[in-house]
Order: sequence, then structure tokens, then C-alpha cells
Amino acid sequence: MIDPRYIRLAKVLVQYSTALKRRDRVLLDMIEAPDEFVVALMREVRAAGAIPVVEVRHTRVTREVMLNTDAEHAKLLRDIELYRMRKMQAYVAVRGSANANETADVPADRLKLFNRTMRPVLEHRVSKTRWVVLRWPTPSMAQSAGMSTEAFEDFFFDVCLVDYRKMARAVAPLEKRLRRGDKVKIQGPGTNIEFSIKGIGAKPCCGLRNIPDGECFTCPTLKSANGVIQFNTPTIYAGTRFENIKLELKDGKVVRATGSNEKKLNAILDTDPGARYLGEFSFGFNPYITEPMCDILFDEKIAGSLHLTPGAAYKDCGNGNKSAVHWDMVLIQRPEWGGGEVYLDGELIRKDGLFVPKDLQGLNPSKLK
Repeated sequence: MIDPRYIRLAKVLVQYSTALKRRDRVLLDMIEAPDEFVVALMREVRAAGAIPVVEVRHTRVTREVMLNTDAEHAKLLRDIELYRMRKMQAYVAVRGSANANETADVPADRLKLFNRTMRPVLEHRVSKTRWVVLRWPTPSMAQSAGMSTEAFEDFFFDVCLVDYRKMARAVAPLEKRLRRGDKVKIQGPGTNIEFSIKGIGAKPCCGLRNIPDGECFTCPTLKSANGVIQFNTPTIYAGTRFENIKLELKDGKVVRATGSNEKKLNAILDTDPGARYLGEFSFGFNPYITEPMCDILFDEKIAGSLHLTPGAAYKDCGNGNKSAVHWDMVLIQRPEWGGGEVYLDGELIRKDGLFVPKDLQGLNPSKLK
């Protein structure tokens, strides 16, 4: 018997997130997701009259793929996957993993080669398909969250099945402010940074691209960021855990990066010239996500958080920065995390994780729950 929550989630992905139509071709990229959910998702796709194409992957196998890759091998995989992606109108990725650090021992040069070579597949998927990506709850994720497996599964489905239509209505005023805004200033413990978002635009994220969701992003203009930002949440990138990352920027470029595993941190930022410039700035506001768990699809939506992103910018609401890196680094500004303020064109719009102007208060947890 299929868990009824699987069916509810499948309906959200098919009917709301990707809005599948008859004869749409959708790639279901299933990474260590349970067969029962894959079946539930395929059935919902077919009920919508769409055509499911299923890829089943495993993280240990993917590690082996990257461990001894070379230019010829990576290009072959890129060509095959890009050909397939170009046949799709939609894409759904469900990503589970028993070990979040599975690729920690893949040499940095191999990761750099593989990710850079495969970049066109990602770019086509992001710009040319209706896509949505989500994690799958695993004991590894439960452990990172400090929860039992059963409690984490309950949390996962509560978070993923939030009322995204209500959230979309509440975020509209913030989107409007960011679209017409210019100067952003962020202050807090170890943080004092300013940049411009003039002419960039803004995009709310309320269940159409990521599940769980709950953010609104824009992007600093390419060379406008100056100052320092101290992130207070751990992050995993390329299979390695980093903590206490601090970035110093001058004229948009990260000129100094410190934190745990500093050598690898800077190696990632040296992947290509764009990796040291910013590609995103975003507010997080999912009311059910309150603590970091080293999973960026959750952590970037933490209530009272923001994130800045070294690396590639999105084509919509971006500054044109290109890179094989896109690394969302999260700063929580609720009082128990040290607090902080965000100003937009001189107006205080969020303090200690809560939106201040009346038109934005619908995004605060007490209103979204």
C-alpha cells in the first residue's frame, strides 16, 4: 500500500509545480527515492496525460562516475544527457542519499572538470523546462536535523505540503519592492555589506521550482558588493562540510574567504572566474523550517534567513555571471542566532528575522502558518 502522503506530494509536483499537460514529456530523475514514490509519481504523470521518462540513480555509483572521470568521458555523458534533456518539456528530481558526504573524497580537479562539462545540461533544464527539485527524507537527513527518522519524515511532509498558494499571495509585496529597489544593506554580528540590485528584478519561489519552498530572490549587480558577511550556518558543498564561512568582497569580487576547510573553500571559489562573484541574494521565509540541517533545499528557506550566493546567476533576475559554481550560503538573523537588519534604499525592511513594513508582515511565521 502506498503511503497517502506520497500521493499528495506527487499531486503537488504534477498539478502545481510543473503543471503537466497532455503529451508533455517529463524526465523523472530519481536518486535513491523509494520505488513506491516513483510509482506514485509515474501514475500522477500519466493521469495528467503526460509521458514519464524515468532515470534511477544511486549516489555511490555517481561517486564512482566522477572519481575517475576525464574530459572524454565527461563530454560523452554531457552529450547524451543534453540530447535527452532537449526532448523534455518538464523535469522532476527527487534526490535522496544515505550519506550526504558521499563525494567528499572525489578530487577537486575531477569535480571541477565534471561540473563544468555538465553545465550545459543544467542550463538547458533551468531555462527551457518547467522543473522542480526536492530532497527525499533519509536517516542521514534526520541525523543532520537532530531528529529521529520517523519525526523527520513527519516534518518533511508537513514542510513540503505547506499552502504554497497562500505563500504566493503574501510574497507579492516583497517582490514589488525588490523589483523597484536599488541599495541593499545587511548588518549583523561580523556582517556589514552593501550592494545594488537596481534593474535586476525579483522572483518569488513558492513551490514551482523547489520543494520545500519559501524564498524571494534577486541578485547584486556584478561589481557592486562591498563589505563583509559572516554566515552562521554550516553548509555542505561538493560532499564537504564547511562552517563559519566569512567572505570579504570588494567591487563585487570575493577577495578573502575564511572558515573551516579553508583550502577546499578557496579551491571551489577558484573553479572559474565567476565563482568569486555573486549570483543571487534571497530572503527565506518558510515558517516550518527553523533550524539548519546541511541540506540547502531546506536551509535556504529557513524562516528569518537570507542567503548570498557565490557563482552562477540565474538568467531571470541575474547579473549575467557565469560559473560552474552556485553555492547558497545562509545567514539566519533571528535573535537566537545573533539578530541583524536588512535595509532597502535606507528603509529597515527586516529586523531580527521579522519583516517590519506592514505590507510585508504577511511573510512572518505567525501569518504564514
